[in-house]
Amino acid sequence: MTKIFTATLGTETNTFSSLPTGLQLFQDTCLYRRASYGDNPPMFAGPLAMWRRMAGKRGWQVVESLCAFAQPAGKTVRKVYEDFRDEIIADLKAALPVDAVLLCLHGAMVAEGYDDAEGDLLAHVRKTVGPDVPVGVELDLHANVGRQKLDNATAIVLFKEYPHVDVVDRAVDVFELIADAVEGRTKPVMGWFDCRTVGVFHTTRQPMRGFVDKCTALQGKDGVLSVSVIHGFPWADVPDMGSKILVVTDNDRPKAERMARELGMEFFRLREQTQPAYASLDQALARAMTHNQPKPLVLADVSDNAGGGAASDSTFILQAMLERGIRDAAIAMFWDPMAVRLGFEVGEGAELDLRLGGKLGPMSGPALDVRARVIGLKRDAQTKGFGNGHVAVGDMAAFDVNGIAVVCNTLRAQCKSVDAFTNVGVDPAARKVVVVKSMQHFHAEYAPVASEILYVAVPGAVAPDFLKMPYKKASRAQWPFVADPFAG
Repeated sequence: MTKIFTATLGTETNTFSSLPTGLQLFQDTCLYRRASYGDNPPMFAGPLAMWRRMAGKRGWQVVESLCAFAQPAGKTVRKVYEDFRDEIIADLKAALPVDAVLLCLHGAMVAEGYDDAEGDLLAHVRKTVGPDVPVGVELDLHANVGRQKLDNATAIVLFKEYPHVDVVDRAVDVFELIADAVEGRTKPVMGWFDCRTVGVFHTTRQPMRGFVDKCTALQGKDGVLSVSVIHGFPWADVPDMGSKILVVTDNDRPKAERMARELGMEFFRLREQTQPAYASLDQALARAMTHNQPKPLVLADVSDNAGGGAASDSTFILQAMLERGIRDAAIAMFWDPMAVRLGFEVGEGAELDLRLGGKLGPMSGPALDVRARVIGLKRDAQTKGFGNGHVAVGDMAAFDVNGIAVVCNTLRAQCKSVDAFTNVGVDPAARKVVVVKSMQHFHAEYAPVASEILYVAVPGAVAPDFLKMPYKKASRAQWPFVADPFAG
């Protein structure tokens, strides 16, 4: 009987973040062993559950190891990473011999002493199974991919969409690609190209939308098995940081490398057109004060995105809204466990003096002392993830502060779905202005209810001004640090 080994390990590491990624953060986000999540898998277990179903249909045996994922933050504690890695390798050794290994990783995990933690894991996996066992890997498109990952994986497939609405679809791709290799129908090989480009690339608008569609259309033809656009994660100061193109072909590496280069240069030529337009705080609030459409104006606080490693407690936008007297507004989610606790202490309908946000340092802005009324409470809340998965956000409390609904929670998570508001009785569609602490993942659910979306650049751990970031390890021979890194 064919036997496959599966595991998940990852987090998106913002090396500029002061928040350490320790064992508790994995436990709060996603930590299961041997499919103990049951029939209602969290978002990060979606690929594992899909691989188990697909293997079952073929009559294959599945040995599932660790499923560990942490909300983005700073570097992972060395012992935590090494213990997880060693647990996966011990499970793999116990399962040998296996016919294939499937891993769901992130691709931008940095641990103390490991600039490429997942590359290190893959090296251990390859050493354990030998050179001939196919190893398939699914990565977030915000991965930083270099030689260690490429040398030890048989085939790597990345998400195509930002926001990541295709996590499970790409898991299907990985399984089918590796299953074909196991059964001798194909021999996957990879070619890649460094686009020497640093940026943020929304697939919801042109020209990025068209470029991704073009890459997708190349798959399944003339021996091309997969094409991935690696966006890279610019808030990781590591040598592999940057955008790349990855092509998987059926035993034709020169073709994979040639196609990767052609697509990579096309991607590079689109570099300026693909970048989002960011509004300043003054521009965004001037627009908010004149907004009179039936649908809300949605402001994305991209710099305080928990999904990029920020604290999600910055007050810059809320303070400015209060100073300008903006009402009929809502903002979510502030990571403020003490505010939530006090909300539950006094109960719904009660008023209290509250110190909001501004807890984690200069990038969180000043703590705001306000008079607040509790308008909604929910214990052990969840918000929608991608696919059918969910994200635990802890206890939630909503406060009315001078006509602004401020939603706080106890487990740091970005505001990617409307239930970040509706869980506590706030209807974002009925508000004039809605602020979401997210960079782009909110778009799938908020675009249908918004009259307009503005991406707002304020101070924060995920501020999108790469020219001002103090890189020490990442290459500066990339755009926008230089106008044309391919010149000459």
